Amino acid sequence: MRADEDQTAGRGGGFEHRLRAEIEQIARDLRAEHASIQGTLEVITKAARDVVPGAEDAGITLVTRGRGRGFQSRAATSELPTLIDDLQHRLGDGPCVQAIWNHETVLVTDMTTEGRWPLFAPEAARIGARSMLAFQLYTTENTMGALNLHSSQAGAFDDDAVSIGGTLATHAAIALIASQREEQFRDALASRDIIGQAKGILMHRFSIDADEAFAILARRSQHTNIPLNEVAVNVIEHGPDPLR
Repeated sequence: MRADEDQTAGRGGGFEHRLRAEIEQIARDLRAEHASIQGTLEVITKAARDVVPGAEDAGITLVTRGRGRGFQSRAATSELPTLIDDLQHRLGDGPCVQAIWNHETVLVTDMTTEGRWPLFAPEAARIGARSMLAFQLYTTENTMGALNLHSSQAGAFDDDAVSIGGTLATHAAIALIASQREEQFRDALASRDIIGQAKGILMHRFSIDADEAFAILARRSQHTNIPLNEVAVNVIEHGPDPLR
């Protein structure tokens, strides 16, 4: 049951008990999805839509720092969060952008009267996002993220929504960072295996030891400005002779 369905009964013990039960289920779901970043993102957005009072849709925005900065809309529960992300990306401004860059929670009560983003707000209202609530998820060296909640109704998000959403965003940030680190670890292991296979091919072909084989791969990577892992894949797929 959605958390906001219990509003008619008041914010009493029954609601709090149900919320605790749902948060515990979310934690179990996140642990089950720890091996998949996309799976983790989907658990987060579904939980936000189901648990935060007033939320009709949810999505996650990831922004990559630096040159070629990327702006990704991920795990949206409908088309709306993606459309809102695309609009913010195009304009370079909006509640999600502010939440990410200013490290804050951003609440929009009514897009039709919102004055902070004069280009974004009227278009967002036309698309169907009348209220919005954005939480910064986390900040790493290369990536920043935000959890965004949407409603077609004005004044959809109250203090309880801000509090519950903030708690969920904190748990989500921890789970997402753990998932990213695990994926990076798996990628590193896979890369090591590929480089090991390429070294074996070079050792057999040229009767050299492992250090000499690795030096050949490293020189090729440096001279061609191609990542070492890709050089190794090329050796595996096409043979070692072009490297000598």
